[in-house]
Amino acid sequence: MSIDFTTLPSPCFVLEERLLRQNLQLIKGVMDEAGCQIILALKGFSMFSAFPIVREYLPGATASSLNEIKLINEYLEYPSHTYIPAYKDNEFDEVLERSSHITFNSLSQWNRFKDKVSAYNAAHPAASVSCGIRVNPQYSEVDTDMYNPCVPGSRLGVTRDHFGETLPEGIEGIHFHTLCENGSDVLERTLEALEARFGDLLHQAKWLNMGGGHLMTREGYDIPKLIQLVKRLKEKYQLEVILEPGSAIAWRTGYLTSTVLDIVNSQGIEVAILDTSFAAHMPDTLEMPYKPRILGAYHEPQAGKPTYRLGGMTCLAGDFMGDYSFDQPLEVGQTLVFDDMIHYTMVKTTTFNGVNLPSIGIFQQNGTFKLVKEYGYDSFKDRLS
Repeated sequence: MSIDFTTLPSPCFVLEERLLRQNLQLIKGVMDEAGCQIILALKGFSMFSAFPIVREYLPGATASSLNEIKLINEYLEYPSHTYIPAYKDNEFDEVLERSSHITFNSLSQWNRFKDKVSAYNAAHPAASVSCGIRVNPQYSEVDTDMYNPCVPGSRLGVTRDHFGETLPEGIEGIHFHTLCENGSDVLERTLEALEARFGDLLHQAKWLNMGGGHLMTREGYDIPKLIQLVKRLKEKYQLEVILEPGSAIAWRTGYLTSTVLDIVNSQGIEVAILDTSFAAHMPDTLEMPYKPRILGAYHEPQAGKPTYRLGGMTCLAGDFMGDYSFDQPLEVGQTLVFDDMIHYTMVKTTTFNGVNLPSIGIFQQNGTFKLVKEYGYDSFKDRLS
């Protein structure tokens, strides 16, 4: 069923329910066959208006802040799997009350809070919290340093030299997160490094959380290999396996609509200025960086076709992306639609320059569009003082 994007608000994040359900069905199939838990990572997809759909397929969710924990509790109705790089004293009691699993980033953090965990579990045996430690296997195939947690001096995870021969008393789980939109072949090589350094400790653990970055919904991903790897780990170490993908859940499930506001010629380069912003609404396109795809456009310039550099509506000089070609010249008022703009995009938007945040909507399976949220001056003002 095609979407008439010209009838939708602009700019607007548009989730396509049919595509989200396709991803979730695939992921649930992997989870069932492998006998593991696959849970939603809110850092990649926090669109809580879609959480009732997610809850039909997945058994849990993971948070990296107290606010994400609250969103999980309220809209998914689960206690949270929680990992925060450093816990705050004034928040930790509430984190405990709202979580089923808590992963600590360092041994010093565990030592700081372990007595609170012990006291809480003694007082709430039916809702006790299982604790783990994040490890750094010192192996990652992520090319961009900003997204690589294994670079020298990384603050994320504990290297093997900080452990003795046993896991600290009270620690039941081991957690690692070193992938970023990778395949199961990368996971296989990562597990070799993990087991070489932490294999003896894995035998002592009750669960292994393999973090995110498992892009199992991308075309060409070797799903049978992932299932085989999970089954092998479970059998070898007799533990529960947990995965918490961010991108895979909402991979290619939606769009960001935009409108051409102006077209200018800048020293021989045609520039189309849009009502959205790469810096404020699509920051990963500048941070990774990557070039987003546009429906109906050529991803790279084509000789003889109208070609444009696309500019955002902020005054940041670098708020642009180029260049794209089209079959016909662009016109002011024309709709342009960026593809695959739901995961790791909506969660990173800002109101820099006072630009409005894009609206949020769902194109439902019955063919109707539901506008979920609009933003205006109050949304901008509430972030300031």
